[in-house]
Amino acid sequence: MGRHGCRHTDGHGRDPLLRIATTGFPGLRASILRLVAGIGRCQHFGDGTRQGLLQVAGDPLEADGTTLCPTNWTIQAARDAITDDLHLLFPLLPDPDPDPNVRSATAFVLAAAISEIPRVSSTLHRRLAVEDDPVVRVSLILAIGQLAREHQDEHAPAWARELWSDPGRSPEIRIGASLAWLCLVGDTVPDELRTLLTDPSTDQYIDLFQRVPWLGPVDSDNGLRRCVHEMLTPDVPWHSV
Repeated sequence: MGRHGCRHTDGHGRDPLLRIATTGFPGLRASILRLVAGIGRCQHFGDGTRQGLLQVAGDPLEADGTTLCPTNWTIQAARDAITDDLHLLFPLLPDPDPDPNVRSATAFVLAAAISEIPRVSSTLHRRLAVEDDPVVRVSLILAIGQLAREHQDEHAPAWARELWSDPGRSPEIRIGASLAWLCLVGDTVPDELRTLLTDPSTDQYIDLFQRVPWLGPVDSDNGLRRCVHEMLTPDVPWHSV
C-alpha cells in the first residue's frame, strides 16, 4: 500500500494483485479478486439505496468517512490498473477452474473498468447468456448495471426491465435485474416490481444474494432484504424494521 491506502502498481499501471490472482494459488483467487475490486470502488457499508448500491466513488474532492471511501484519486489509480489488465480478467469469466466464486468476483472487478466499456459490457452479457450458477448470474447483472449507471448507457434500463418483468426468467435473475433497474432509473417503483421484491418467496434467496459481492457489504446478515427495504421504503429507517 502507498500513502492514504493507495496500492502500488508496477509503474505501468498494472496491478500485481491481479497477477497473483491469475497465476497464484487457485484457492485464493476469488478472495484476491474481491480485494482488487474493493480497492477500486467505495465500500458503501450499510447503503443499499438506489443511489448507493452501484455507486463506484463519492465526491471526487472529498474523502467520505461514512462510506470508508478513500480519496477519489486512490480509487482512480486502482481502476486504471484494473483497466490495463483487462486481458488477464476476461479469461476468468469462462473460468477453467470450476469455482463459481471466481467468476462472480471477476464480474465485480470488471465493473470497475474505466475504458473499453462496450467491450467489457458485451463480454459480461455474453457470459450471462450461458452462465448456469445463480450467484454468478446476479453478479453479472449488477456488473452490467454498474457500468451502465456510471457511463450512462441509455439502453440499460430497458434491458433490466425486460429481465425482471419476464416471469419465464429464473427468480434470481428477476430479483437481480430489479435491483439493477432501481439503481439505473429514478422512476416510481411499478406495482409489479414491488410485488416481486416483497413476495415472501423472495426470502428463500437471502443466502444466495449474500454471496453476491455487492450485497455482503450492505448488511452482514441480510443484504437483499436491506436493499429491498431501502429501495422501496427509503423514508423508513432500516433499524426500525
